Amino acid sequence: MRIVQFKNKDSASQVGMVEKDHLRIVKGISSTYALTQEVFETGKSISDLVEEHLSRETQAYEPLIVNNLIQLPLAHPDPYRSWITGTGLTHLGSAASRDKMHQKLESSKPDELTDSMKMFQMGLEGGKMHGKDPGVQPEWFYKGNGLCVVPSGHPLISPPFALDGGEEPELAGLYVIDPDGKPFRIGFALGNEFSDHKMEKINYLYLAHSKLRPSAYGPELLVSDLPDHLQGLSSIKRGDKVVWQKEFLTGNANMSHNIANLEHHHFKYELFRQPGDVHVHYFGTAVASFADGIEVQDGDRFEITIPEMGKPLVNPLKQL
Repeated sequence: MRIVQFKNKDSASQVGMVEKDHLRIVKGISSTYALTQEVFETGKSISDLVEEHLSRETQAYEPLIVNNLIQLPLAHPDPYRSWITGTGLTHLGSAASRDKMHQKLESSKPDELTDSMKMFQMGLEGGKMHGKDPGVQPEWFYKGNGLCVVPSGHPLISPPFALDGGEEPELAGLYVIDPDGKPFRIGFALGNEFSDHKMEKINYLYLAHSKLRPSAYGPELLVSDLPDHLQGLSSIKRGDKVVWQKEFLTGNANMSHNIANLEHHHFKYELFRQPGDVHVHYFGTAVASFADGIEVQDGDRFEITIPEMGKPLVNPLKQL
């Protein structure tokens, strides 16, 4: 099951379940956040509640996309109560490009591993959570609060002081903390964990600065189980021209850390278990155009697709 939040003709928020080229309206539910509160009150699953509230009313999907009426698939009514975070070096294809950025120009020990490769190796050897036994903790970073995220169709803004603004195609986990302080995962969405790779390349200790950029997730929220193997396509388009395109793999089968381990190490902090808060956690990328020498330009369009996740996540770049 995949659901979408959108604005109707009266500019009010609604929720719809995806059915091919239409959305079936979830009656009486104005947001996925409100739907989650009903989960906490009733003990029913998201899927069951959606089915209960489904109406016969439908909405054509494509006009909502064309008119930028698709909203974030999950947002807190108070943006200051959303945490946008992520983890890196989590995918089997992610280490090479990061290592290239962080390699020392000169080294008396040519075979010495960079800190990035050391971290990646730790994940390969012990990044899986088995039952209640956690694996090694991953790299972790903070992106911002609900003010720094945009829906599909809206621009990702690169600030005047930025050196670069590049895409990072990945999955995001979407959560609300329940009244008892336990994280409740609503589902998964496509994510573009937009970052400043040139700044990070200067020195990996600038990673924290490089991550303080807007990001995007959506347009759809996958409520059902996530397949272990997912194959996606990340593209950069300049007008009608594709300037870069690459396939990527994600899902637990293609990750050095499994998702359960990433969730454990994020939510082990009491700070991140405050009832009612929303968390959007990016699980890491496997490819990035910057590693292939691509220089993005104002107006370029990032497009990220995984068929099982529904419609693509599309965001133009706006450089200030």
